[in-house]
Amino acid sequence: MIKILNSYNKSFDRELDKLLSNRKSKIKSSFVSVINIIKDIKKNGDKALLRYERRFNKNSTIIPTSKKISKSIKTLDKKVKQAIDTAYNRIYKFHSLQKFKNISYTDKFKNKLEYKYLPIDSVAIYVPGSTASYPSTVLMNAIPAIVAGVKRLIMINPSFKGKQNPAVLYAAKKCKIKEIYSIGGPSAIAAVAYGTRKIKQVDKIVGPGNAYVAAAKKEVFGDVGIEGMTAGPSEVTIVCDKHSNPVWIASDLIGQAEHDPLAQCILISKDKKLISKIKFEIFKQLKEIPRQSIARKSLLSNGILMHINSDKKIIEIVNKIAPEHLELNVKNYKSFIPKINNAGSICLGKYAVMAMTDYNIGSNHVLPTNGSAKYSSGISVNDFYKRISYINLSKKGIESLGPSVITLANYEGLAGHANSVKKRIRRN
Repeated sequence: MIKILNSYNKSFDRELDKLLSNRKSKIKSSFVSVINIIKDIKKNGDKALLRYERRFNKNSTIIPTSKKISKSIKTLDKKVKQAIDTAYNRIYKFHSLQKFKNISYTDKFKNKLEYKYLPIDSVAIYVPGSTASYPSTVLMNAIPAIVAGVKRLIMINPSFKGKQNPAVLYAAKKCKIKEIYSIGGPSAIAAVAYGTRKIKQVDKIVGPGNAYVAAAKKEVFGDVGIEGMTAGPSEVTIVCDKHSNPVWIASDLIGQAEHDPLAQCILISKDKKLISKIKFEIFKQLKEIPRQSIARKSLLSNGILMHINSDKKIIEIVNKIAPEHLELNVKNYKSFIPKINNAGSICLGKYAVMAMTDYNIGSNHVLPTNGSAKYSSGISVNDFYKRISYINLSKKGIESLGPSVITLANYEGLAGHANSVKKRIRRN
């Protein structure tokens, strides 16, 4: 059964901490198995990569031909193409507003300081695939990179029985991605991180995935860059009140649960009767979706329904959970906004549903999970920049500021630092 917690119980906080911790443990357990896969790819390259593809995805082709890609795209329904086009335009518009300006500053000593944003040279986008495909994820990752000016953009996307999803391929074409690899899982992450004969390594890897993909990305971090957050199994927390529609709320929870058995769906309300209605609706609506077995596993393993006694306690809990997606489906949502600091994205009001933000609203759906919203943010144009400082000192500048530097360097016991400044300001 879905876990039900009541803040009136003395053990509430302890029980909540335990449930959140248990899920984190399940996700972290994936680390052990990915390490050996990564080592195998580093040692055996394409040979190992193909072995894993055959084993997990029933796939024997790493690089699809341009003819095969074009043929696949031709099978795509025009309405799906139009939906992707609409999403592309809206996402591009919003992310184009995120561009950064270079900084140039000259002080009174005529020292010139600059701070410049430069695009990362090469980025791999991981797009989940196999039995499920997400063209929206292509757009969410590729468009910020395009806006930033990334020179080489590649897509890794697992196929199933040698076939990649035509909508994913169309979205990649829309984003002008020229390198497409039919690979997935930890082995794909290792391949682009370290390179093989067929695949040239990249500087950064972005994109969501299951627990194994997230674990692999963390393992290769340092050799390549990854997002500054954990983009793992999905999460939603929904706060609702007596004005909320239980049918709508249940559908929102199921919509997140169908992603992955490790997805986490949490409901919070002060209205006990509403929670009961939503619980009934969940099991009624589960029968209506094709991925009901996945959604059911998620809800039974990680779902939590909470009866909370005050708005203050609700805010405290939300900030503790730091959910990927937060829906404030309450009449007074404006009073919550200034007090909630930890969330990947926040949907405000009864019509702002998480599912809309996953597609064409314009904001990004690659967001921090597993509590990482406490210290990080979702994908943005900033993730595809590196920043460099440029320093040009004048003679007057080093002579005026140098003595102070010498004092601090000597205090820290770094005489070499002090001497390198002294030699430049010593007068003949």
